Amino acid sequence: MRGGKDRPSGIREDLSLLDRRNMLVVLGAMVALAIGILHPGYAGDAKLPKEISWSTYESGSSAYAQSIGIGALLKKKYGTELGIVPASGEIGRQTPLKTGQSQLCACGIGAYFAQEGVLMFATKAWGPQRVFNLFNNIGTNGQQLAVSETSGIRKPEDLKGKRVTFVRGSPTLNQNTEAMLAFAGLTWNDVQKIEVSGWGKSIQAVINGEADAAWGNTAASYYVKLINSPQGLFLPPLPHSDEAGWKRALERAPWWSKSMIKTVAPGYRHAVPYEGNNYPYPIIVAAADTPNDLAYGLTRAVMENYADLKDDAPGMDGYRLAVQNLKWVLPYHPGAIRYFKEKGLWKAEHDVHNAELVKRQNVLAEAWNEMQAKSVPDDKFAEEWLKLRAAALTKANLPVIFQ
Repeated sequence: MRGGKDRPSGIREDLSLLDRRNMLVVLGAMVALAIGILHPGYAGDAKLPKEISWSTYESGSSAYAQSIGIGALLKKKYGTELGIVPASGEIGRQTPLKTGQSQLCACGIGAYFAQEGVLMFATKAWGPQRVFNLFNNIGTNGQQLAVSETSGIRKPEDLKGKRVTFVRGSPTLNQNTEAMLAFAGLTWNDVQKIEVSGWGKSIQAVINGEADAAWGNTAASYYVKLINSPQGLFLPPLPHSDEAGWKRALERAPWWSKSMIKTVAPGYRHAVPYEGNNYPYPIIVAAADTPNDLAYGLTRAVMENYADLKDDAPGMDGYRLAVQNLKWVLPYHPGAIRYFKEKGLWKAEHDVHNAELVKRQNVLAEAWNEMQAKSVPDDKFAEEWLKLRAAALTKANLPVIFQ
């Protein structure tokens, strides 16, 4: 094929540098088109509306700061305005989803309580809600009881007889505390319950020497005050080999996950990393009527732009595709599932798990319809609902969790 007359028409041996570059561009485009046809998940980019909104924690919270960071990314890369609706309390954060003001929420574990229709959602105005997971921030911090160094508590079992804070009006904190007590085979009856009016007050009680333990995030900046106080800070490990302890804890708090805790408050004086517990914060959930394209587009936009997000606010390290827990306690939205399938992460086992979670939502919805048909006084409503709820879940061979 060295002779010119044997070459196919249009192909010349003495192509100029510009011609060669142009051919490479064309060939590259053809390859990209082929990849797009064979793997549509890699074609184009996330498609998002011009405006979306989500509810989240108040200004000053890490969830709010992270929402600002995600909003900046969406504006820069997709021209999408993220409207942030700050709200106090789990009811406040779920209300925009219930009323249709927002379809999304950067929530706490209260999103799970909303699905279950328990605690603050066990009222006539609420009941079980259909919420679906998109993606979460699963960082390297932990969630557990923090104790004072001077208390002598070095393992969960040492909590027996100690002063443990109980935060009035915060069932989320108290349910988690109950789970850690259960890890040790203890209940509230085995400790001295110290009632306080807020999370900050619970940590202050430990600083003041009025309590020995309080629930919180291992990286909470407020812990710096405790570390530098005469009481000091210790974070008791939750050994991952203690299967009986974990079984008891997960019966109280199925949202827990075994995690290696690598991020703690600055100045902490004990060994890190260590075996502990974590769960997502914030949890990005969507209302049941959220369009598939929105759920897919937002999930893809955040997961594929982690490099641009990670330094925009403290604690952004958990918005990574590699750490997403696809077999958690909330069902995933079909739009998010589409993205995870395209990335090759969503398997048959996830379909089975997700179907069981959707079944759970269906059972709870049917039980709620039955409850609404009853005439029950307000002061007895939660008690009667929990009984009916437990009976329905038991009949369907599903765990009750909240009695």
